[in-house]
Amino acid sequence: MKLQKETKGSKGHGREHGKWYGDACGTAFALELIGERWSLLIVRELMLGARRFSDLRASLPGISAKVLTERLEGLEEAGVLVKRKLPPPAAAQVYELTEWGYMAEPAIQELGRWAARSPGHNPALPLSPVSLMLSMRTMLDREAARPLAATMRFEVGEDAYFARLADGELAVARAAEGDSVPDFTVRMNRPLPYLRVAYGKQPLDAVEAEGELTVTGDRELARKVFAVFSLPPKCA
Repeated sequence: MKLQKETKGSKGHGREHGKWYGDACGTAFALELIGERWSLLIVRELMLGARRFSDLRASLPGISAKVLTERLEGLEEAGVLVKRKLPPPAAAQVYELTEWGYMAEPAIQELGRWAARSPGHNPALPLSPVSLMLSMRTMLDREAARPLAATMRFEVGEDAYFARLADGELAVARAAEGDSVPDFTVRMNRPLPYLRVAYGKQPLDAVEAEGELTVTGDRELARKVFAVFSLPPKCA
């Protein structure tokens, strides 16, 4: 009985464990924290830094303002994210993951790898810029990438990211004024043309000729980098 009293919940700090399932399993509690529709995708969209409410709605076009507000409130209550106000001249309110919230990335990556093995996975569906960057961190063949070193800039519509590949790891952050000059830059209006090159292994020149993708800088290095990304094989 004493054990039940000590572990019943976390009243006053986050969401109470057992609210949905009454199950001590960490997986059950994780679903209680981020298992509502849209919650995990909101966490995904915050994985590369703070976003405004309008940014999140633009990245998740299927979500209503009401549902987004409710999910943000729930995730804040659970301790997954916080909201803060940027200093002038921006003075905008943004939402940002807590240190614990950022720890969800490996779980998101493993779910992505697992789901991509399904024959029902459709990689041609729309993808947000953040999701593209996280997909690259997920689908990187680390052993094949280990000999490579590269800095790169990805421009997806109005979003820009700076990435660094070294020792088989890919670090990604939002582009900033202080970034070094990259080895190559990839520009696209939407992720699909790039996915056709990196995952579909279509020739870079052929996809570029269609006008939806451009690569400038060290193109030979870019080709070598693109080659170390791949989707996992499908399960029967």
